[in-house]
Amino acid sequence: MTGYKMNYNQDFTSISVLSKTGFRLYTISSVDSVDEIYSKENENIRIVERLFNSSLMVLVTENKPNCLKMLHFKKKLEICNCVYPSTILCVRMNKCRLVVCLAESIHIHDIQDMKILKSIENISLNELGLCTLSLNSHLAYPVSGTSGELQIFKANELKEGLTIQAHKTLLSAICFSPTGMLIATASERGTVIRVFCVKNGQRVQEFRRGMKRYVRIESLVFSAHADFLCVSSNKETIHIFKIDTKEVSLAEHRPVLEIKAVNNPTLEDISTTNNTEIDSWSGYLTKTISTYFPSQVSNVLNQNRAFSTAVLSQPGLKHICGLTKFGKEIKLMVACEDGFLYIYDFSNAIGGSCKLIRAHDLRNTLEGVIELNFTESPNKSTPIIIENNERQKDSSYAGILKGDYENGLTAESAKCRSLCDAINSPAKLYDEMQFPPVKPTIRD
Repeated sequence: MTGYKMNYNQDFTSISVLSKTGFRLYTISSVDSVDEIYSKENENIRIVERLFNSSLMVLVTENKPNCLKMLHFKKKLEICNCVYPSTILCVRMNKCRLVVCLAESIHIHDIQDMKILKSIENISLNELGLCTLSLNSHLAYPVSGTSGELQIFKANELKEGLTIQAHKTLLSAICFSPTGMLIATASERGTVIRVFCVKNGQRVQEFRRGMKRYVRIESLVFSAHADFLCVSSNKETIHIFKIDTKEVSLAEHRPVLEIKAVNNPTLEDISTTNNTEIDSWSGYLTKTISTYFPSQVSNVLNQNRAFSTAVLSQPGLKHICGLTKFGKEIKLMVACEDGFLYIYDFSNAIGGSCKLIRAHDLRNTLEGVIELNFTESPNKSTPIIIENNERQKDSSYAGILKGDYENGLTAESAKCRSLCDAINSPAKLYDEMQFPPVKPTIRD
């Protein structure tokens, strides 16, 4: 791992910072307040995912890349380990499902008890681990090794949905809107970003981040209300596009689209010698030449341009973005591999250039960090759950009243209750012994 690897949780209320020596978890409560709440040192960790602002966290280490470790980090309790047949490339979670993506298979768990509900085997080789999960448990992943075809899978109902031919070339990024009604896609060519209606596969909008070819789109992220889409790449310019709500409404009322009719391959195949962005005169130019040039060229010039942009001060840095509200205002957050979290002002009314207003240094650690001792687990050929049978003493007032822990991850076991407790209880910075105990229960 070079530099720092950053990752937000699902609602951008916290961020994890990974290095070769460990990781730190920060809570983001305002533009000026980013506070460390957890740290793990002396272990090379490659994936960290936190479930919203709860105490549930999953880890994957470099030493055991096929083992998923789930823990309640506030109680210092390891809940279970899950071992898979190959390297874990991506983990996605919501309050109902946990999805683990491997290169050739995807495994769907019930997050309440970690039972495997579905294993999708023999998918097309997915070396990037592309996979996205919405709040309503729509799951999407690529299903072709030669084109940008993706599958929608309804993880709540455990059945397949639509297949969408999003691009002619392979996918490089996919992202659901929070509600799962829209999905954004980008191909490895990096010039065109498309938004589709998940209900029927209709294309809602198409955006062009620039005329430069073969720019790699590394992440797509919607705002909370899916009115904006943020696009980041291996370049220093970040693009924010505005979603047309009227187009979304119109697309939702159209019939289900046949897969062959979704993609117009000519739009990404147009070569150009112009390596600069199309400026504000593109609208005038489009009207002037649309009569004299083929429809494919007119389509390119008509594609929606960026509503707003931000430029990193240093080129070449890997980064991930987020659009989140602090109070009533939307801000752009950019977490870079240099270990800094940059926050930009963003006008959802007029757009334009985003101004950097705050930079947080997330490289330093705090004293008194929490250390966790993970047990060794054997390698298995199929995904399994390994119980942590070693009893961990809970000296809190609540722990004393609860009594001894049971072994096993059954519906009545203490581990299962701890899992539900971690899912449903946000992390707190105070000592739990100050408060009366609340018995955790299994939710339907």
